[in-house]
Amino acid sequence: MQRGEKEEMVTPGEVLGKATELKAGKGAYVAPYRNTDIPYVYSSLTGLRRTLPPSPDVSSDQRPTVEVIGHKVRGTVPEPGSAVIARVTKVTAKTASADIMCVGTKSVKEKFTGVIRQQDVRATEIDKVDMHSSFRPGDIVKALVVSLGDARAYYLSTAKNELGVVSAESTAGATMVPVSWTEMQCPLTGQIEHRKVAKVGS
Repeated sequence: MQRGEKEEMVTPGEVLGKATELKAGKGAYVAPYRNTDIPYVYSSLTGLRRTLPPSPDVSSDQRPTVEVIGHKVRGTVPEPGSAVIARVTKVTAKTASADIMCVGTKSVKEKFTGVIRQQDVRATEIDKVDMHSSFRPGDIVKALVVSLGDARAYYLSTAKNELGVVSAESTAGATMVPVSWTEMQCPLTGQIEHRKVAKVGS
């Protein structure tokens, strides 16, 4: 790895660079870019991208080699673009933390933490988002993985209409019913609570 270069997490099919500038090493392959004849290097697995300097004994080809070191994981792993189901564990003024339970329809075997930032709660009037009116601890939310935020948590988004709280318990202990995209109602007490509700159906 070249000095100062960061090891970057990549996923299958991700473009690593032009084949004219890089050689494909382990965990990488060459294929034409979209509908062109231009060859690009792609990642063939999920792992850490590494660039190796060209070998000094091969004088004709001075392209560095790019390779992907497989990320050994058990079970399903959240990746950017994945839809996940998560349980909210903590809500602050700027973020909501959640434990990711499922990626798509598959449950995860390891613990993955997600963070929904204020700017990722909804698509409009972002500056008016109140995190405490959007989520409560214990809520089950459907969200989209935006990126691997840092080593500890994935950044999640509920900005699309179909994303948000899919199940929530009222203070009376009943499963609440959505009445609008910002409100849910307790069937026992009739009390309305604010949430960023996931739109169901068409």
